[in-house]
Amino acid sequence: MINFANVTFIKSAPSITDAPQGGYPEVLIVGKSNVGKSSLINALCSRKSLAFTSSKPGHTRLLNYYEVDKRFYLVDAPGYGYAKGGVNLDRLFGEMMDEYFQKATRLKLVLILLDSRRNLEENDLEILSFMKEYNYNYYLVITKVDKVNQSEKAKLNTHLKECKIDESRIFYTSSLDKNTLTKLKSGIEKAL
Repeated sequence: MINFANVTFIKSAPSITDAPQGGYPEVLIVGKSNVGKSSLINALCSRKSLAFTSSKPGHTRLLNYYEVDKRFYLVDAPGYGYAKGGVNLDRLFGEMMDEYFQKATRLKLVLILLDSRRNLEENDLEILSFMKEYNYNYYLVITKVDKVNQSEKAKLNTHLKECKIDESRIFYTSSLDKNTLTKLKSGIEKAL
């Protein structure tokens, strides 16, 4: 069993070339800005302020490495789908991720986050397509499920089926519901 609470922030890196040394496998977290990446990291690791949460999108601009239980790195990538104030996160995300995927020899799993109140959009679908094309192991992690009712969840399920997302790759999570987090932790352990 991996103890997710035994976690240490290691460093922020502008590229994978600056990643921490060591042979730990990596679990990469990607998603739109404000999808709840930092909240999910904090909830998974039972810490209130391990990852900085911001009401403004585009806060994460580096690869943030968290060492979990001396077993793997949780890697938080910049968000995508946001451009404001001269910061084009899609370009930043694209350049950083191109390099990351070319050089990430220790990558074991990609967590693609989707806000439960949204449908998959073009950039989400592009990432999913990339995962399938290059045979990366991934989970689609639906965040903030506490914010939707059963009807909205059913509508999202229909949308995901239409997008041909394999149900075994979907995890519904809420940072307020420990059961959903336990299921995701088990999925991560299985992938590692």
